[in-house]
Amino acid sequence: MSNQQEEFEATEEVTEEVSDMDEEEAEVEGENEAGAAVDAEVEEIINGALTEVQDKTLEEIRLPEDTVAEVQGTWTAYLNSASSRDAAGEAIYGAIFDSAPSVQSLFKTPRAVMAMRIMGGINNIVNAMHTPAALKTIVESLGFQHLDLDVTVPRVIIFRDAIVDLLGMELEARFTSRAKSGWQSILNYTGGAYIYVRREYAGRLKIIASSWATANKKAKEFEDAQAGDGDEAVEGVEADKEGGETDGEMDRGPKEDSKSAAQATGAQASGEKTSQINSMIVPTTFNEMFMFNGAVMGFSNSVWMHEVLESFDDMASNVQDSYRLQEECDTLGLRLAKYRGTVNLSEFKSVMLASLRSLVPKDWNSAHEVAWTWLWENVERMLKALMGKPQVHEKALESFIMSLSEDSRNYLRRQVFKSFFALAPAGQDYFKQSSTRLYWIVDQVVAMTIEIYKDPRKMVEELSALGLRHVGYGIPTEFFAPLVSGYVEVVRTLTTDENAEDGFRWSLSLISRILVRTINEGSTIVMKAINTNSARQLEMAVACAPRGKRALWQLNITVGTQSISPFYWSIESGSSESARAMLIDLLTIRADRDNYYYGLDHLFERHPDVVQRLCADAQALLPTLLDGLIWRSRLTPGGRRRVNFYLKHLIQDADEKFNQALEWMVDAGDPKILCHPVVVLFADLVWGRLANKYFLLGKCWFLFTLMIFITSQSILQYLNEGPKPQSVRRGIFALRCFIYLCSLGQLIHVQAKNVVRDIRAGNLRMLGGIIRVPEYWTSWKNFVALLLVLVLMFMLANEPIIWCLPHYDADGHRSDELLDEMAASGDHAVAAASGAAASTVAASAAPAVAAAGHRLLPGGAAVATAAASAGASAGASVVVDYSGDLFRQHCPEGQGNLENYAPASMVAILLYWTLIVDLSVFSTRISAFVMVCGRVVSELSLFLMAAFFLVLAFASAISSLDHHIPDFSGIPQCMMSLTEITLSMWPTEHFAEMQDSPIVFACVAVYIILAMIFLLNLLVAQLNGAYQAVSADMVGYARLNRGRIICQTVPVIPARRWRSWLATLRLDERLEFNEGDVGLAGGFQVLEPANANPTNIDMIRRFGGSTSPAMLWPEEEGAKDESDKFERLEKVILRATRKMGGGKKGSKAGGSSSMGQSSSPSGSGGSAGGSEDGSQ
Repeated sequence: MSNQQEEFEATEEVTEEVSDMDEEEAEVEGENEAGAAVDAEVEEIINGALTEVQDKTLEEIRLPEDTVAEVQGTWTAYLNSASSRDAAGEAIYGAIFDSAPSVQSLFKTPRAVMAMRIMGGINNIVNAMHTPAALKTIVESLGFQHLDLDVTVPRVIIFRDAIVDLLGMELEARFTSRAKSGWQSILNYTGGAYIYVRREYAGRLKIIASSWATANKKAKEFEDAQAGDGDEAVEGVEADKEGGETDGEMDRGPKEDSKSAAQATGAQASGEKTSQINSMIVPTTFNEMFMFNGAVMGFSNSVWMHEVLESFDDMASNVQDSYRLQEECDTLGLRLAKYRGTVNLSEFKSVMLASLRSLVPKDWNSAHEVAWTWLWENVERMLKALMGKPQVHEKALESFIMSLSEDSRNYLRRQVFKSFFALAPAGQDYFKQSSTRLYWIVDQVVAMTIEIYKDPRKMVEELSALGLRHVGYGIPTEFFAPLVSGYVEVVRTLTTDENAEDGFRWSLSLISRILVRTINEGSTIVMKAINTNSARQLEMAVACAPRGKRALWQLNITVGTQSISPFYWSIESGSSESARAMLIDLLTIRADRDNYYYGLDHLFERHPDVVQRLCADAQALLPTLLDGLIWRSRLTPGGRRRVNFYLKHLIQDADEKFNQALEWMVDAGDPKILCHPVVVLFADLVWGRLANKYFLLGKCWFLFTLMIFITSQSILQYLNEGPKPQSVRRGIFALRCFIYLCSLGQLIHVQAKNVVRDIRAGNLRMLGGIIRVPEYWTSWKNFVALLLVLVLMFMLANEPIIWCLPHYDADGHRSDELLDEMAASGDHAVAAASGAAASTVAASAAPAVAAAGHRLLPGGAAVATAAASAGASAGASVVVDYSGDLFRQHCPEGQGNLENYAPASMVAILLYWTLIVDLSVFSTRISAFVMVCGRVVSELSLFLMAAFFLVLAFASAISSLDHHIPDFSGIPQCMMSLTEITLSMWPTEHFAEMQDSPIVFACVAVYIILAMIFLLNLLVAQLNGAYQAVSADMVGYARLNRGRIICQTVPVIPARRWRSWLATLRLDERLEFNEGDVGLAGGFQVLEPANANPTNIDMIRRFGGSTSPAMLWPEEEGAKDESDKFERLEKVILRATRKMGGGKKGSKAGGSSSMGQSSSPSGSGGSAGGSEDGSQ
């Protein structure tokens, strides 16, 4: 039995060995057959046309030159036959979509977006056909972008045949058999690449994406993007990508975490106590965990790891985009070149894998290990290929640029664009600037090539900003490759240093790739619609946006750390129709069952200065903005209509302070804007409930000082007849001291503070083209205040009371003592005479008394009782010295100053009254009248100038005559007489004197005709015309004045009072639209009469169906205008004529859309990049 068992086991072993050998032979044969098949496919790929879809391998394809030329020629012909690139893209989309119902489920992205992507992808593939390496990279990158689609060989054939049939139908005889073979080959190659990439790399890329999201606490977002809510989520994700929007927090997270992690692990890296290490915050993100593990593993001093870590998020997030990965590695290599120590990339790999294992403990397996190792090997390969080169290139390139003479620079400037135009003749249509501008561009580009070596981080930011600015220009990115070639060709003729040439080529290639990527990522369909300046195109573009992202599509495009606003770009580029359409769309309220969508908050959050921008650059859009802040109900219960005014962002800013919107509108100076209902309401709210009280409180002090000034100058002096008691003189002196100290002191302080501020800030205005003055003085009120300061200072310098103080004698006689004695003795007549004639007597006796050493006082201070005055005396005059009167105004020095002081006092009172005119702001009607007066006063000044000219002309003419009329003797006397005649103040009896001189009479008659008849009637006509011109807007001008006062008053209101007033408005509470329909917050509701603004249209656009924010809004009824009907009719006619064989060559059946250029992220930057290989 044992022997039989041993024989059986031996036989079994032999059988197993034979079967193993058979299996091995079968496997070898299968491998040989598969290898032969693959070799055949590779041979076919390399050497010629592809007749079938090859998905077994992905190699470079080299089609014959004539085939490439034929394909590119037919593509150019197709684009030229289309009305636009948008129409060409939509025609291809329509051909594919209609080719087979089975593929329609793949089209989840909006039609306009998808058409633009198809157009861009085909354009990039065709342009790269002459460069196999670049073509391979492009199709590989496109394959990575289609990993979520089930691409199969039958579906590729459907797509291929649809595109080839479309080209054949459109180009007819131009589409030759060679062209058809070439198109089939390139489309087979592209479809096979999609399948190959999906089969080989889809698993790795999904593992990297999911684990990276988990490591950075973004797993929720990743899951929503992958699964979501069926088609809605896919649409939302696709639309988000097209809109160019990224979540700011997600973008900034890893980089901000790296800084916080560096701070958290600083104690450990510097060798502090373990107790401090244990008290650290537990790392929760990749950057934090990386810093922690780096310190634990002894790499805390490897500063270069921070540079890699800074770029690693972009690498991991864009691993599917080989162009972007290569670009990130190139910029990282430039930064690492600045590091002076040793860079060991394997150390980073160790820390990276350790950190990922810690953050993804549940899901981590060998597949994760393989995927992340594969990613790092690709990154490490690219970085190692670059190490050591930037230093050599920088040195050689800098030496080359510094050695260029002025002649060499001029040669470079001239030849660059000549070479570029030779390589790309179509590029001439996009460079319309002068030659000097093009020369300046060449100098800037050359400077960039060396600057990117010196400061790569700064240059990448500047290039991203530059690329975003060029998004709106609509320049095709395929021109970058020939432009780079043109630069390199010219530089090659100027140097024999290969390092300098290589350094210039490499840096310029990197610059072009960054610009191409930025332009492609920023070239959304909204930006393309803006270039057309068509409201309809803009509406079609934003209709592709998810309802939750619709506003952001129009307000922000973010590429890296740079962003651009499509709305602001439309204003800058002069696309007013697009800007208006965007405003209308943003401020249209849309609603489903769950949410209201209103772009007002997004608009003011993104652009807090939108009112200022519109006032400065597009005032015509301000009414559109303000109209969008009003909602009116179509229901009028009880004859009253609900009206919601959404004023929150006009009243307060993000910090809950007073918004500058009103100030910007006032500075714009348009009275019609200030009369808009929205502005009227919010200005009246601020004025009537808050600002008017503080304005009046501020004016109370000015009113008080005016009353004090009038009392001291015009009331107390005439309070008593005769001599003034000591109490009155003291009162006058005290009030004048108050004016000089308090009023004048305050005015000087305000003037000095504002003038010094303007001088320090450089806010100076040219006055009459002669002298610069502070901007503060350009306001008429401030200038009047300055004049008041000067007049008060002049009065202070000539104050009679001050000049008479040195003559005060406490033991001298006082005028009131004399009056008391005269009253006691019954000499009432003398007392009365002294009171009545004191001033006259004092004035007439002043010279004699002064010569005798006596002093006179007003009102009886020096009493001269004469017989003519009282009749009781013997005709003697009595002059008495009352030097005991304190604060008197009449003395030898004071009397002379009084002649200057009194007119100055009159002018000061008039200036005070002029400054008080602001109080008219409390009544809009009175304020409007005052504003009209100010507007027509210029006509009066013209009349006065003309009248003065006539007076001077006739006065000089009449004075030259030989006559004996006293009133016309000499130019001054003649001018006075003519002025009196003009004002009807000349005595009529004096006309009889002119009868003796007929020529004088004739001159005066002509003057009267010109001045009193012609000029006065012309003045009436001018005033009437000026009034008619401004009367329609006089309320607006009044509101302008009130708005200016509000802006000056609100800053002085205490913050606590401002906050409490804001709370009374309850702007954070949601307002009702109609009964039970609670709507949006941020507004103020009023009730207006039903007949004030009648409407029967619901201003809220309501939709049924799904309420997901990722869904698009359904197409509105009647949304398409008449032009769309004619466009559709034209398409039908063109298609019918083609089928009947009578269509014109080159006609286009494609629909129109809002796109214009390719938005494929791969672009032509690869061609510009020369031999850099971005494949993984």
